[in-house]
Amino acid sequence: MPGSVKGMAKSQKKKLKPVKTRQDFAQNAFRVMQEATGQSPKTPDPDAGKDPAAIKRGKLGGEKGGAARAKALSASRRKTIAKKAAHARWGN
Repeated sequence: MPGSVKGMAKSQKKKLKPVKTRQDFAQNAFRVMQEATGQSPKTPDPDAGKDPAAIKRGKLGGEKGGAARAKALSASRRKTIAKKAAHARWGN
């Protein structure tokens, strides 16, 4: 069965993730040219219809979030987290 993961080892199941397909360079250039000449509608703004103040607050929190968390953690706790991450990534 194509696309089936039944009967596969657990480590193989983990590796199967949906792949985001990107347009290749020529397709992207063609789309941009069509938008610029008015032959096709513009690509919609992903932030359209959202509250600008909420977007600004979200970006602000994202910029300082990791630095603030690292500052609040002790050196030994950061080391423990890093070891756990390495083990999850590399399995060592």
